[in-house]
Amino acid sequence: MNRIDITKLPSHIAIIMDGNGRWAKKNALRRLAGHKKGARSVRSVVRACRRLGVRYLTLFAFSVENWQRPKEEVTALMSLLEEYLQSEIGEMQDKNIRLRVIGHIERFPKPTREILLHTIEETSRNDGMVLTLALSYGGRDEIVEGVKKVVRDVREGRIDGDDITKEQFAGYLFTSDIPDPDLLIRTSGEYRVSNFLLWQMAYTEMYFTDILWPDFTEEILFDAIVDYQKRERRFGLISDQINGE
Repeated sequence: MNRIDITKLPSHIAIIMDGNGRWAKKNALRRLAGHKKGARSVRSVVRACRRLGVRYLTLFAFSVENWQRPKEEVTALMSLLEEYLQSEIGEMQDKNIRLRVIGHIERFPKPTREILLHTIEETSRNDGMVLTLALSYGGRDEIVEGVKKVVRDVREGRIDGDDITKEQFAGYLFTSDIPDPDLLIRTSGEYRVSNFLLWQMAYTEMYFTDILWPDFTEEILFDAIVDYQKRERRFGLISDQINGE
């Protein structure tokens, strides 16, 4: 932690938590064991980000494509999510963390949905860090839904379709109230964004690691942040413009 420049922290870190199943197979365990170990990595990363002062943390926890997994695995994942929220709500309150969810949680079983909504409500007044879980989420679906909302507003005369800007369109997305990610971390050696925050990651710095998610530690998180702090973010400009020369 001492090697991190606290004055240059990424405001928003997004993580694709990949490799639970491979970790379980590698260790001759059932897939659920990998998911349970992965939940401990979630706890460690949330605590580390809060301690550092990262303002926003978004975790890709369950994609729209994950519904195609075996029914017993999906059921186990729902139960694990419920257990995590029940065990962590007290710490979220103590550490001033607000929980948000992006995605289609109406597809979730009623008990899971109720616990999610309860945790969101109970932490809604916290303003120390915003923890967003992407659940039943897909980036393309989010953009299509945003377009549908724009079309509706144009049809009803609330906006002029010819005048809409990128900034206005971003207001129709699930993430309209938080900034775009500064840093994306993906585990397990995969080099793709997997339908995650497609609009929002136009200028996000990306960090890939071969580490499987259940083996992810706060030290690996710190490695990613240090790497991020070595980069020059130009947003289409040149170095001299960034440096005021």
